[in-house]
Amino acid sequence: MALQRTPELIKRLAEIRLVALDVDGTLTDGAVIYGDDGQEVRFDVRDGQGVVWLVRELGLELAWITGRGCVAVERRAEELGVQHLHMHSGNKHEVLHALQERLGIGPEQTLAMGDDLPDLGLAARAGIFCAPADARLEVQAVATWVTDSSGGDGALREVAEELLRARGCWEGLVSRARK
Repeated sequence: MALQRTPELIKRLAEIRLVALDVDGTLTDGAVIYGDDGQEVRFDVRDGQGVVWLVRELGLELAWITGRGCVAVERRAEELGVQHLHMHSGNKHEVLHALQERLGIGPEQTLAMGDDLPDLGLAARAGIFCAPADARLEVQAVATWVTDSSGGDGALREVAEELLRARGCWEGLVSRARK
């Protein structure tokens, strides 16, 4: 469903402390592309900027929880300041639950985002669950909101901007960018 900026949703967004993201199909377009050195490559820079804002501007805990893993994901996570990287995660529900317990953060303070059936476990542990526009229909059906953008094509950026708006930080960020 499209984002409905109700006062209740804005309040819930403002209370988020942890953002948990799937990688393949959410931060990437779901295609596996190998470079000359055999390493996977392809991340959206707008989504990357969104990650930076979540960590640096809002001070949120950020987790990437992926069923796969590669050096490129590790490198990108480090480059963007992702605090919690969980690769080769068979059960994303369990991984997110353990992280929430360790950080003392409840589901109502967690926003998660994913695009495919393995990500339904993230949805079950999040007060707000987002799905990219090209997510599986079963995933869209449980989403709090479905972004206008597809995975790996600005979907996370939309979420980051809404979190910034909910906390009253967006206009200041835009103002600083103009200088």
